[in-house]
Amino acid sequence: MRDASVQDRAGDLRAAIDRVGYYPAVVADAVESALAGESVLSYVIHHEPTFDHDEVRRHVTVIVLTPSRVLLTHTDEHPPDDLLPAPYASTSTEAVPLSNIDSVAVTRMVANPASESAPGGDPTVAEAVLTIGWGAVQRVDLEPADCADPDCTADHGYSGVLTAEDFAVRISASADGADAVDALLDFSRALSAATVRP
Repeated sequence: MRDASVQDRAGDLRAAIDRVGYYPAVVADAVESALAGESVLSYVIHHEPTFDHDEVRRHVTVIVLTPSRVLLTHTDEHPPDDLLPAPYASTSTEAVPLSNIDSVAVTRMVANPASESAPGGDPTVAEAVLTIGWGAVQRVDLEPADCADPDCTADHGYSGVLTAEDFAVRISASADGADAVDALLDFSRALSAATVRP
């Protein structure tokens, strides 16, 4: 149910999906179904080509913040295969309750940081990565453990780091445009604010 007290950006989102032009009816239908009538508070769209041997295939990710959830929609195109004799698109959606999100990590890359560090100025972010964690996927990085003795030949087992990394999106000004980087940073700020817990 739409909340009248918040500004609903559903129309802006639909216009942005149409501007991307990547199967807009298919993408919009999946996003609107996942919204289930909730208002759109913020969104970001990332359209990227992928290279598969001698073919270029496209992929679009739409991330939407609602008052209660984050929606992730991925649409890919596929060549004909044994399943379907014609080219086809597949779309998957995932809805994550805001209460489940335990990590919002943002990495910003700024070129020539010394010249971008004037007091009161906003540095130009050349690339940004947003990583959202909610405990569904964790990555383990293992390496052989060692001790301080340089002559030791004993097997000390392994040490490692467990990292929650359910979803990550990377947008760069050189590939996607400065506006796309700004949109990702705006979405990141909105998501961080929505996941603040008292």
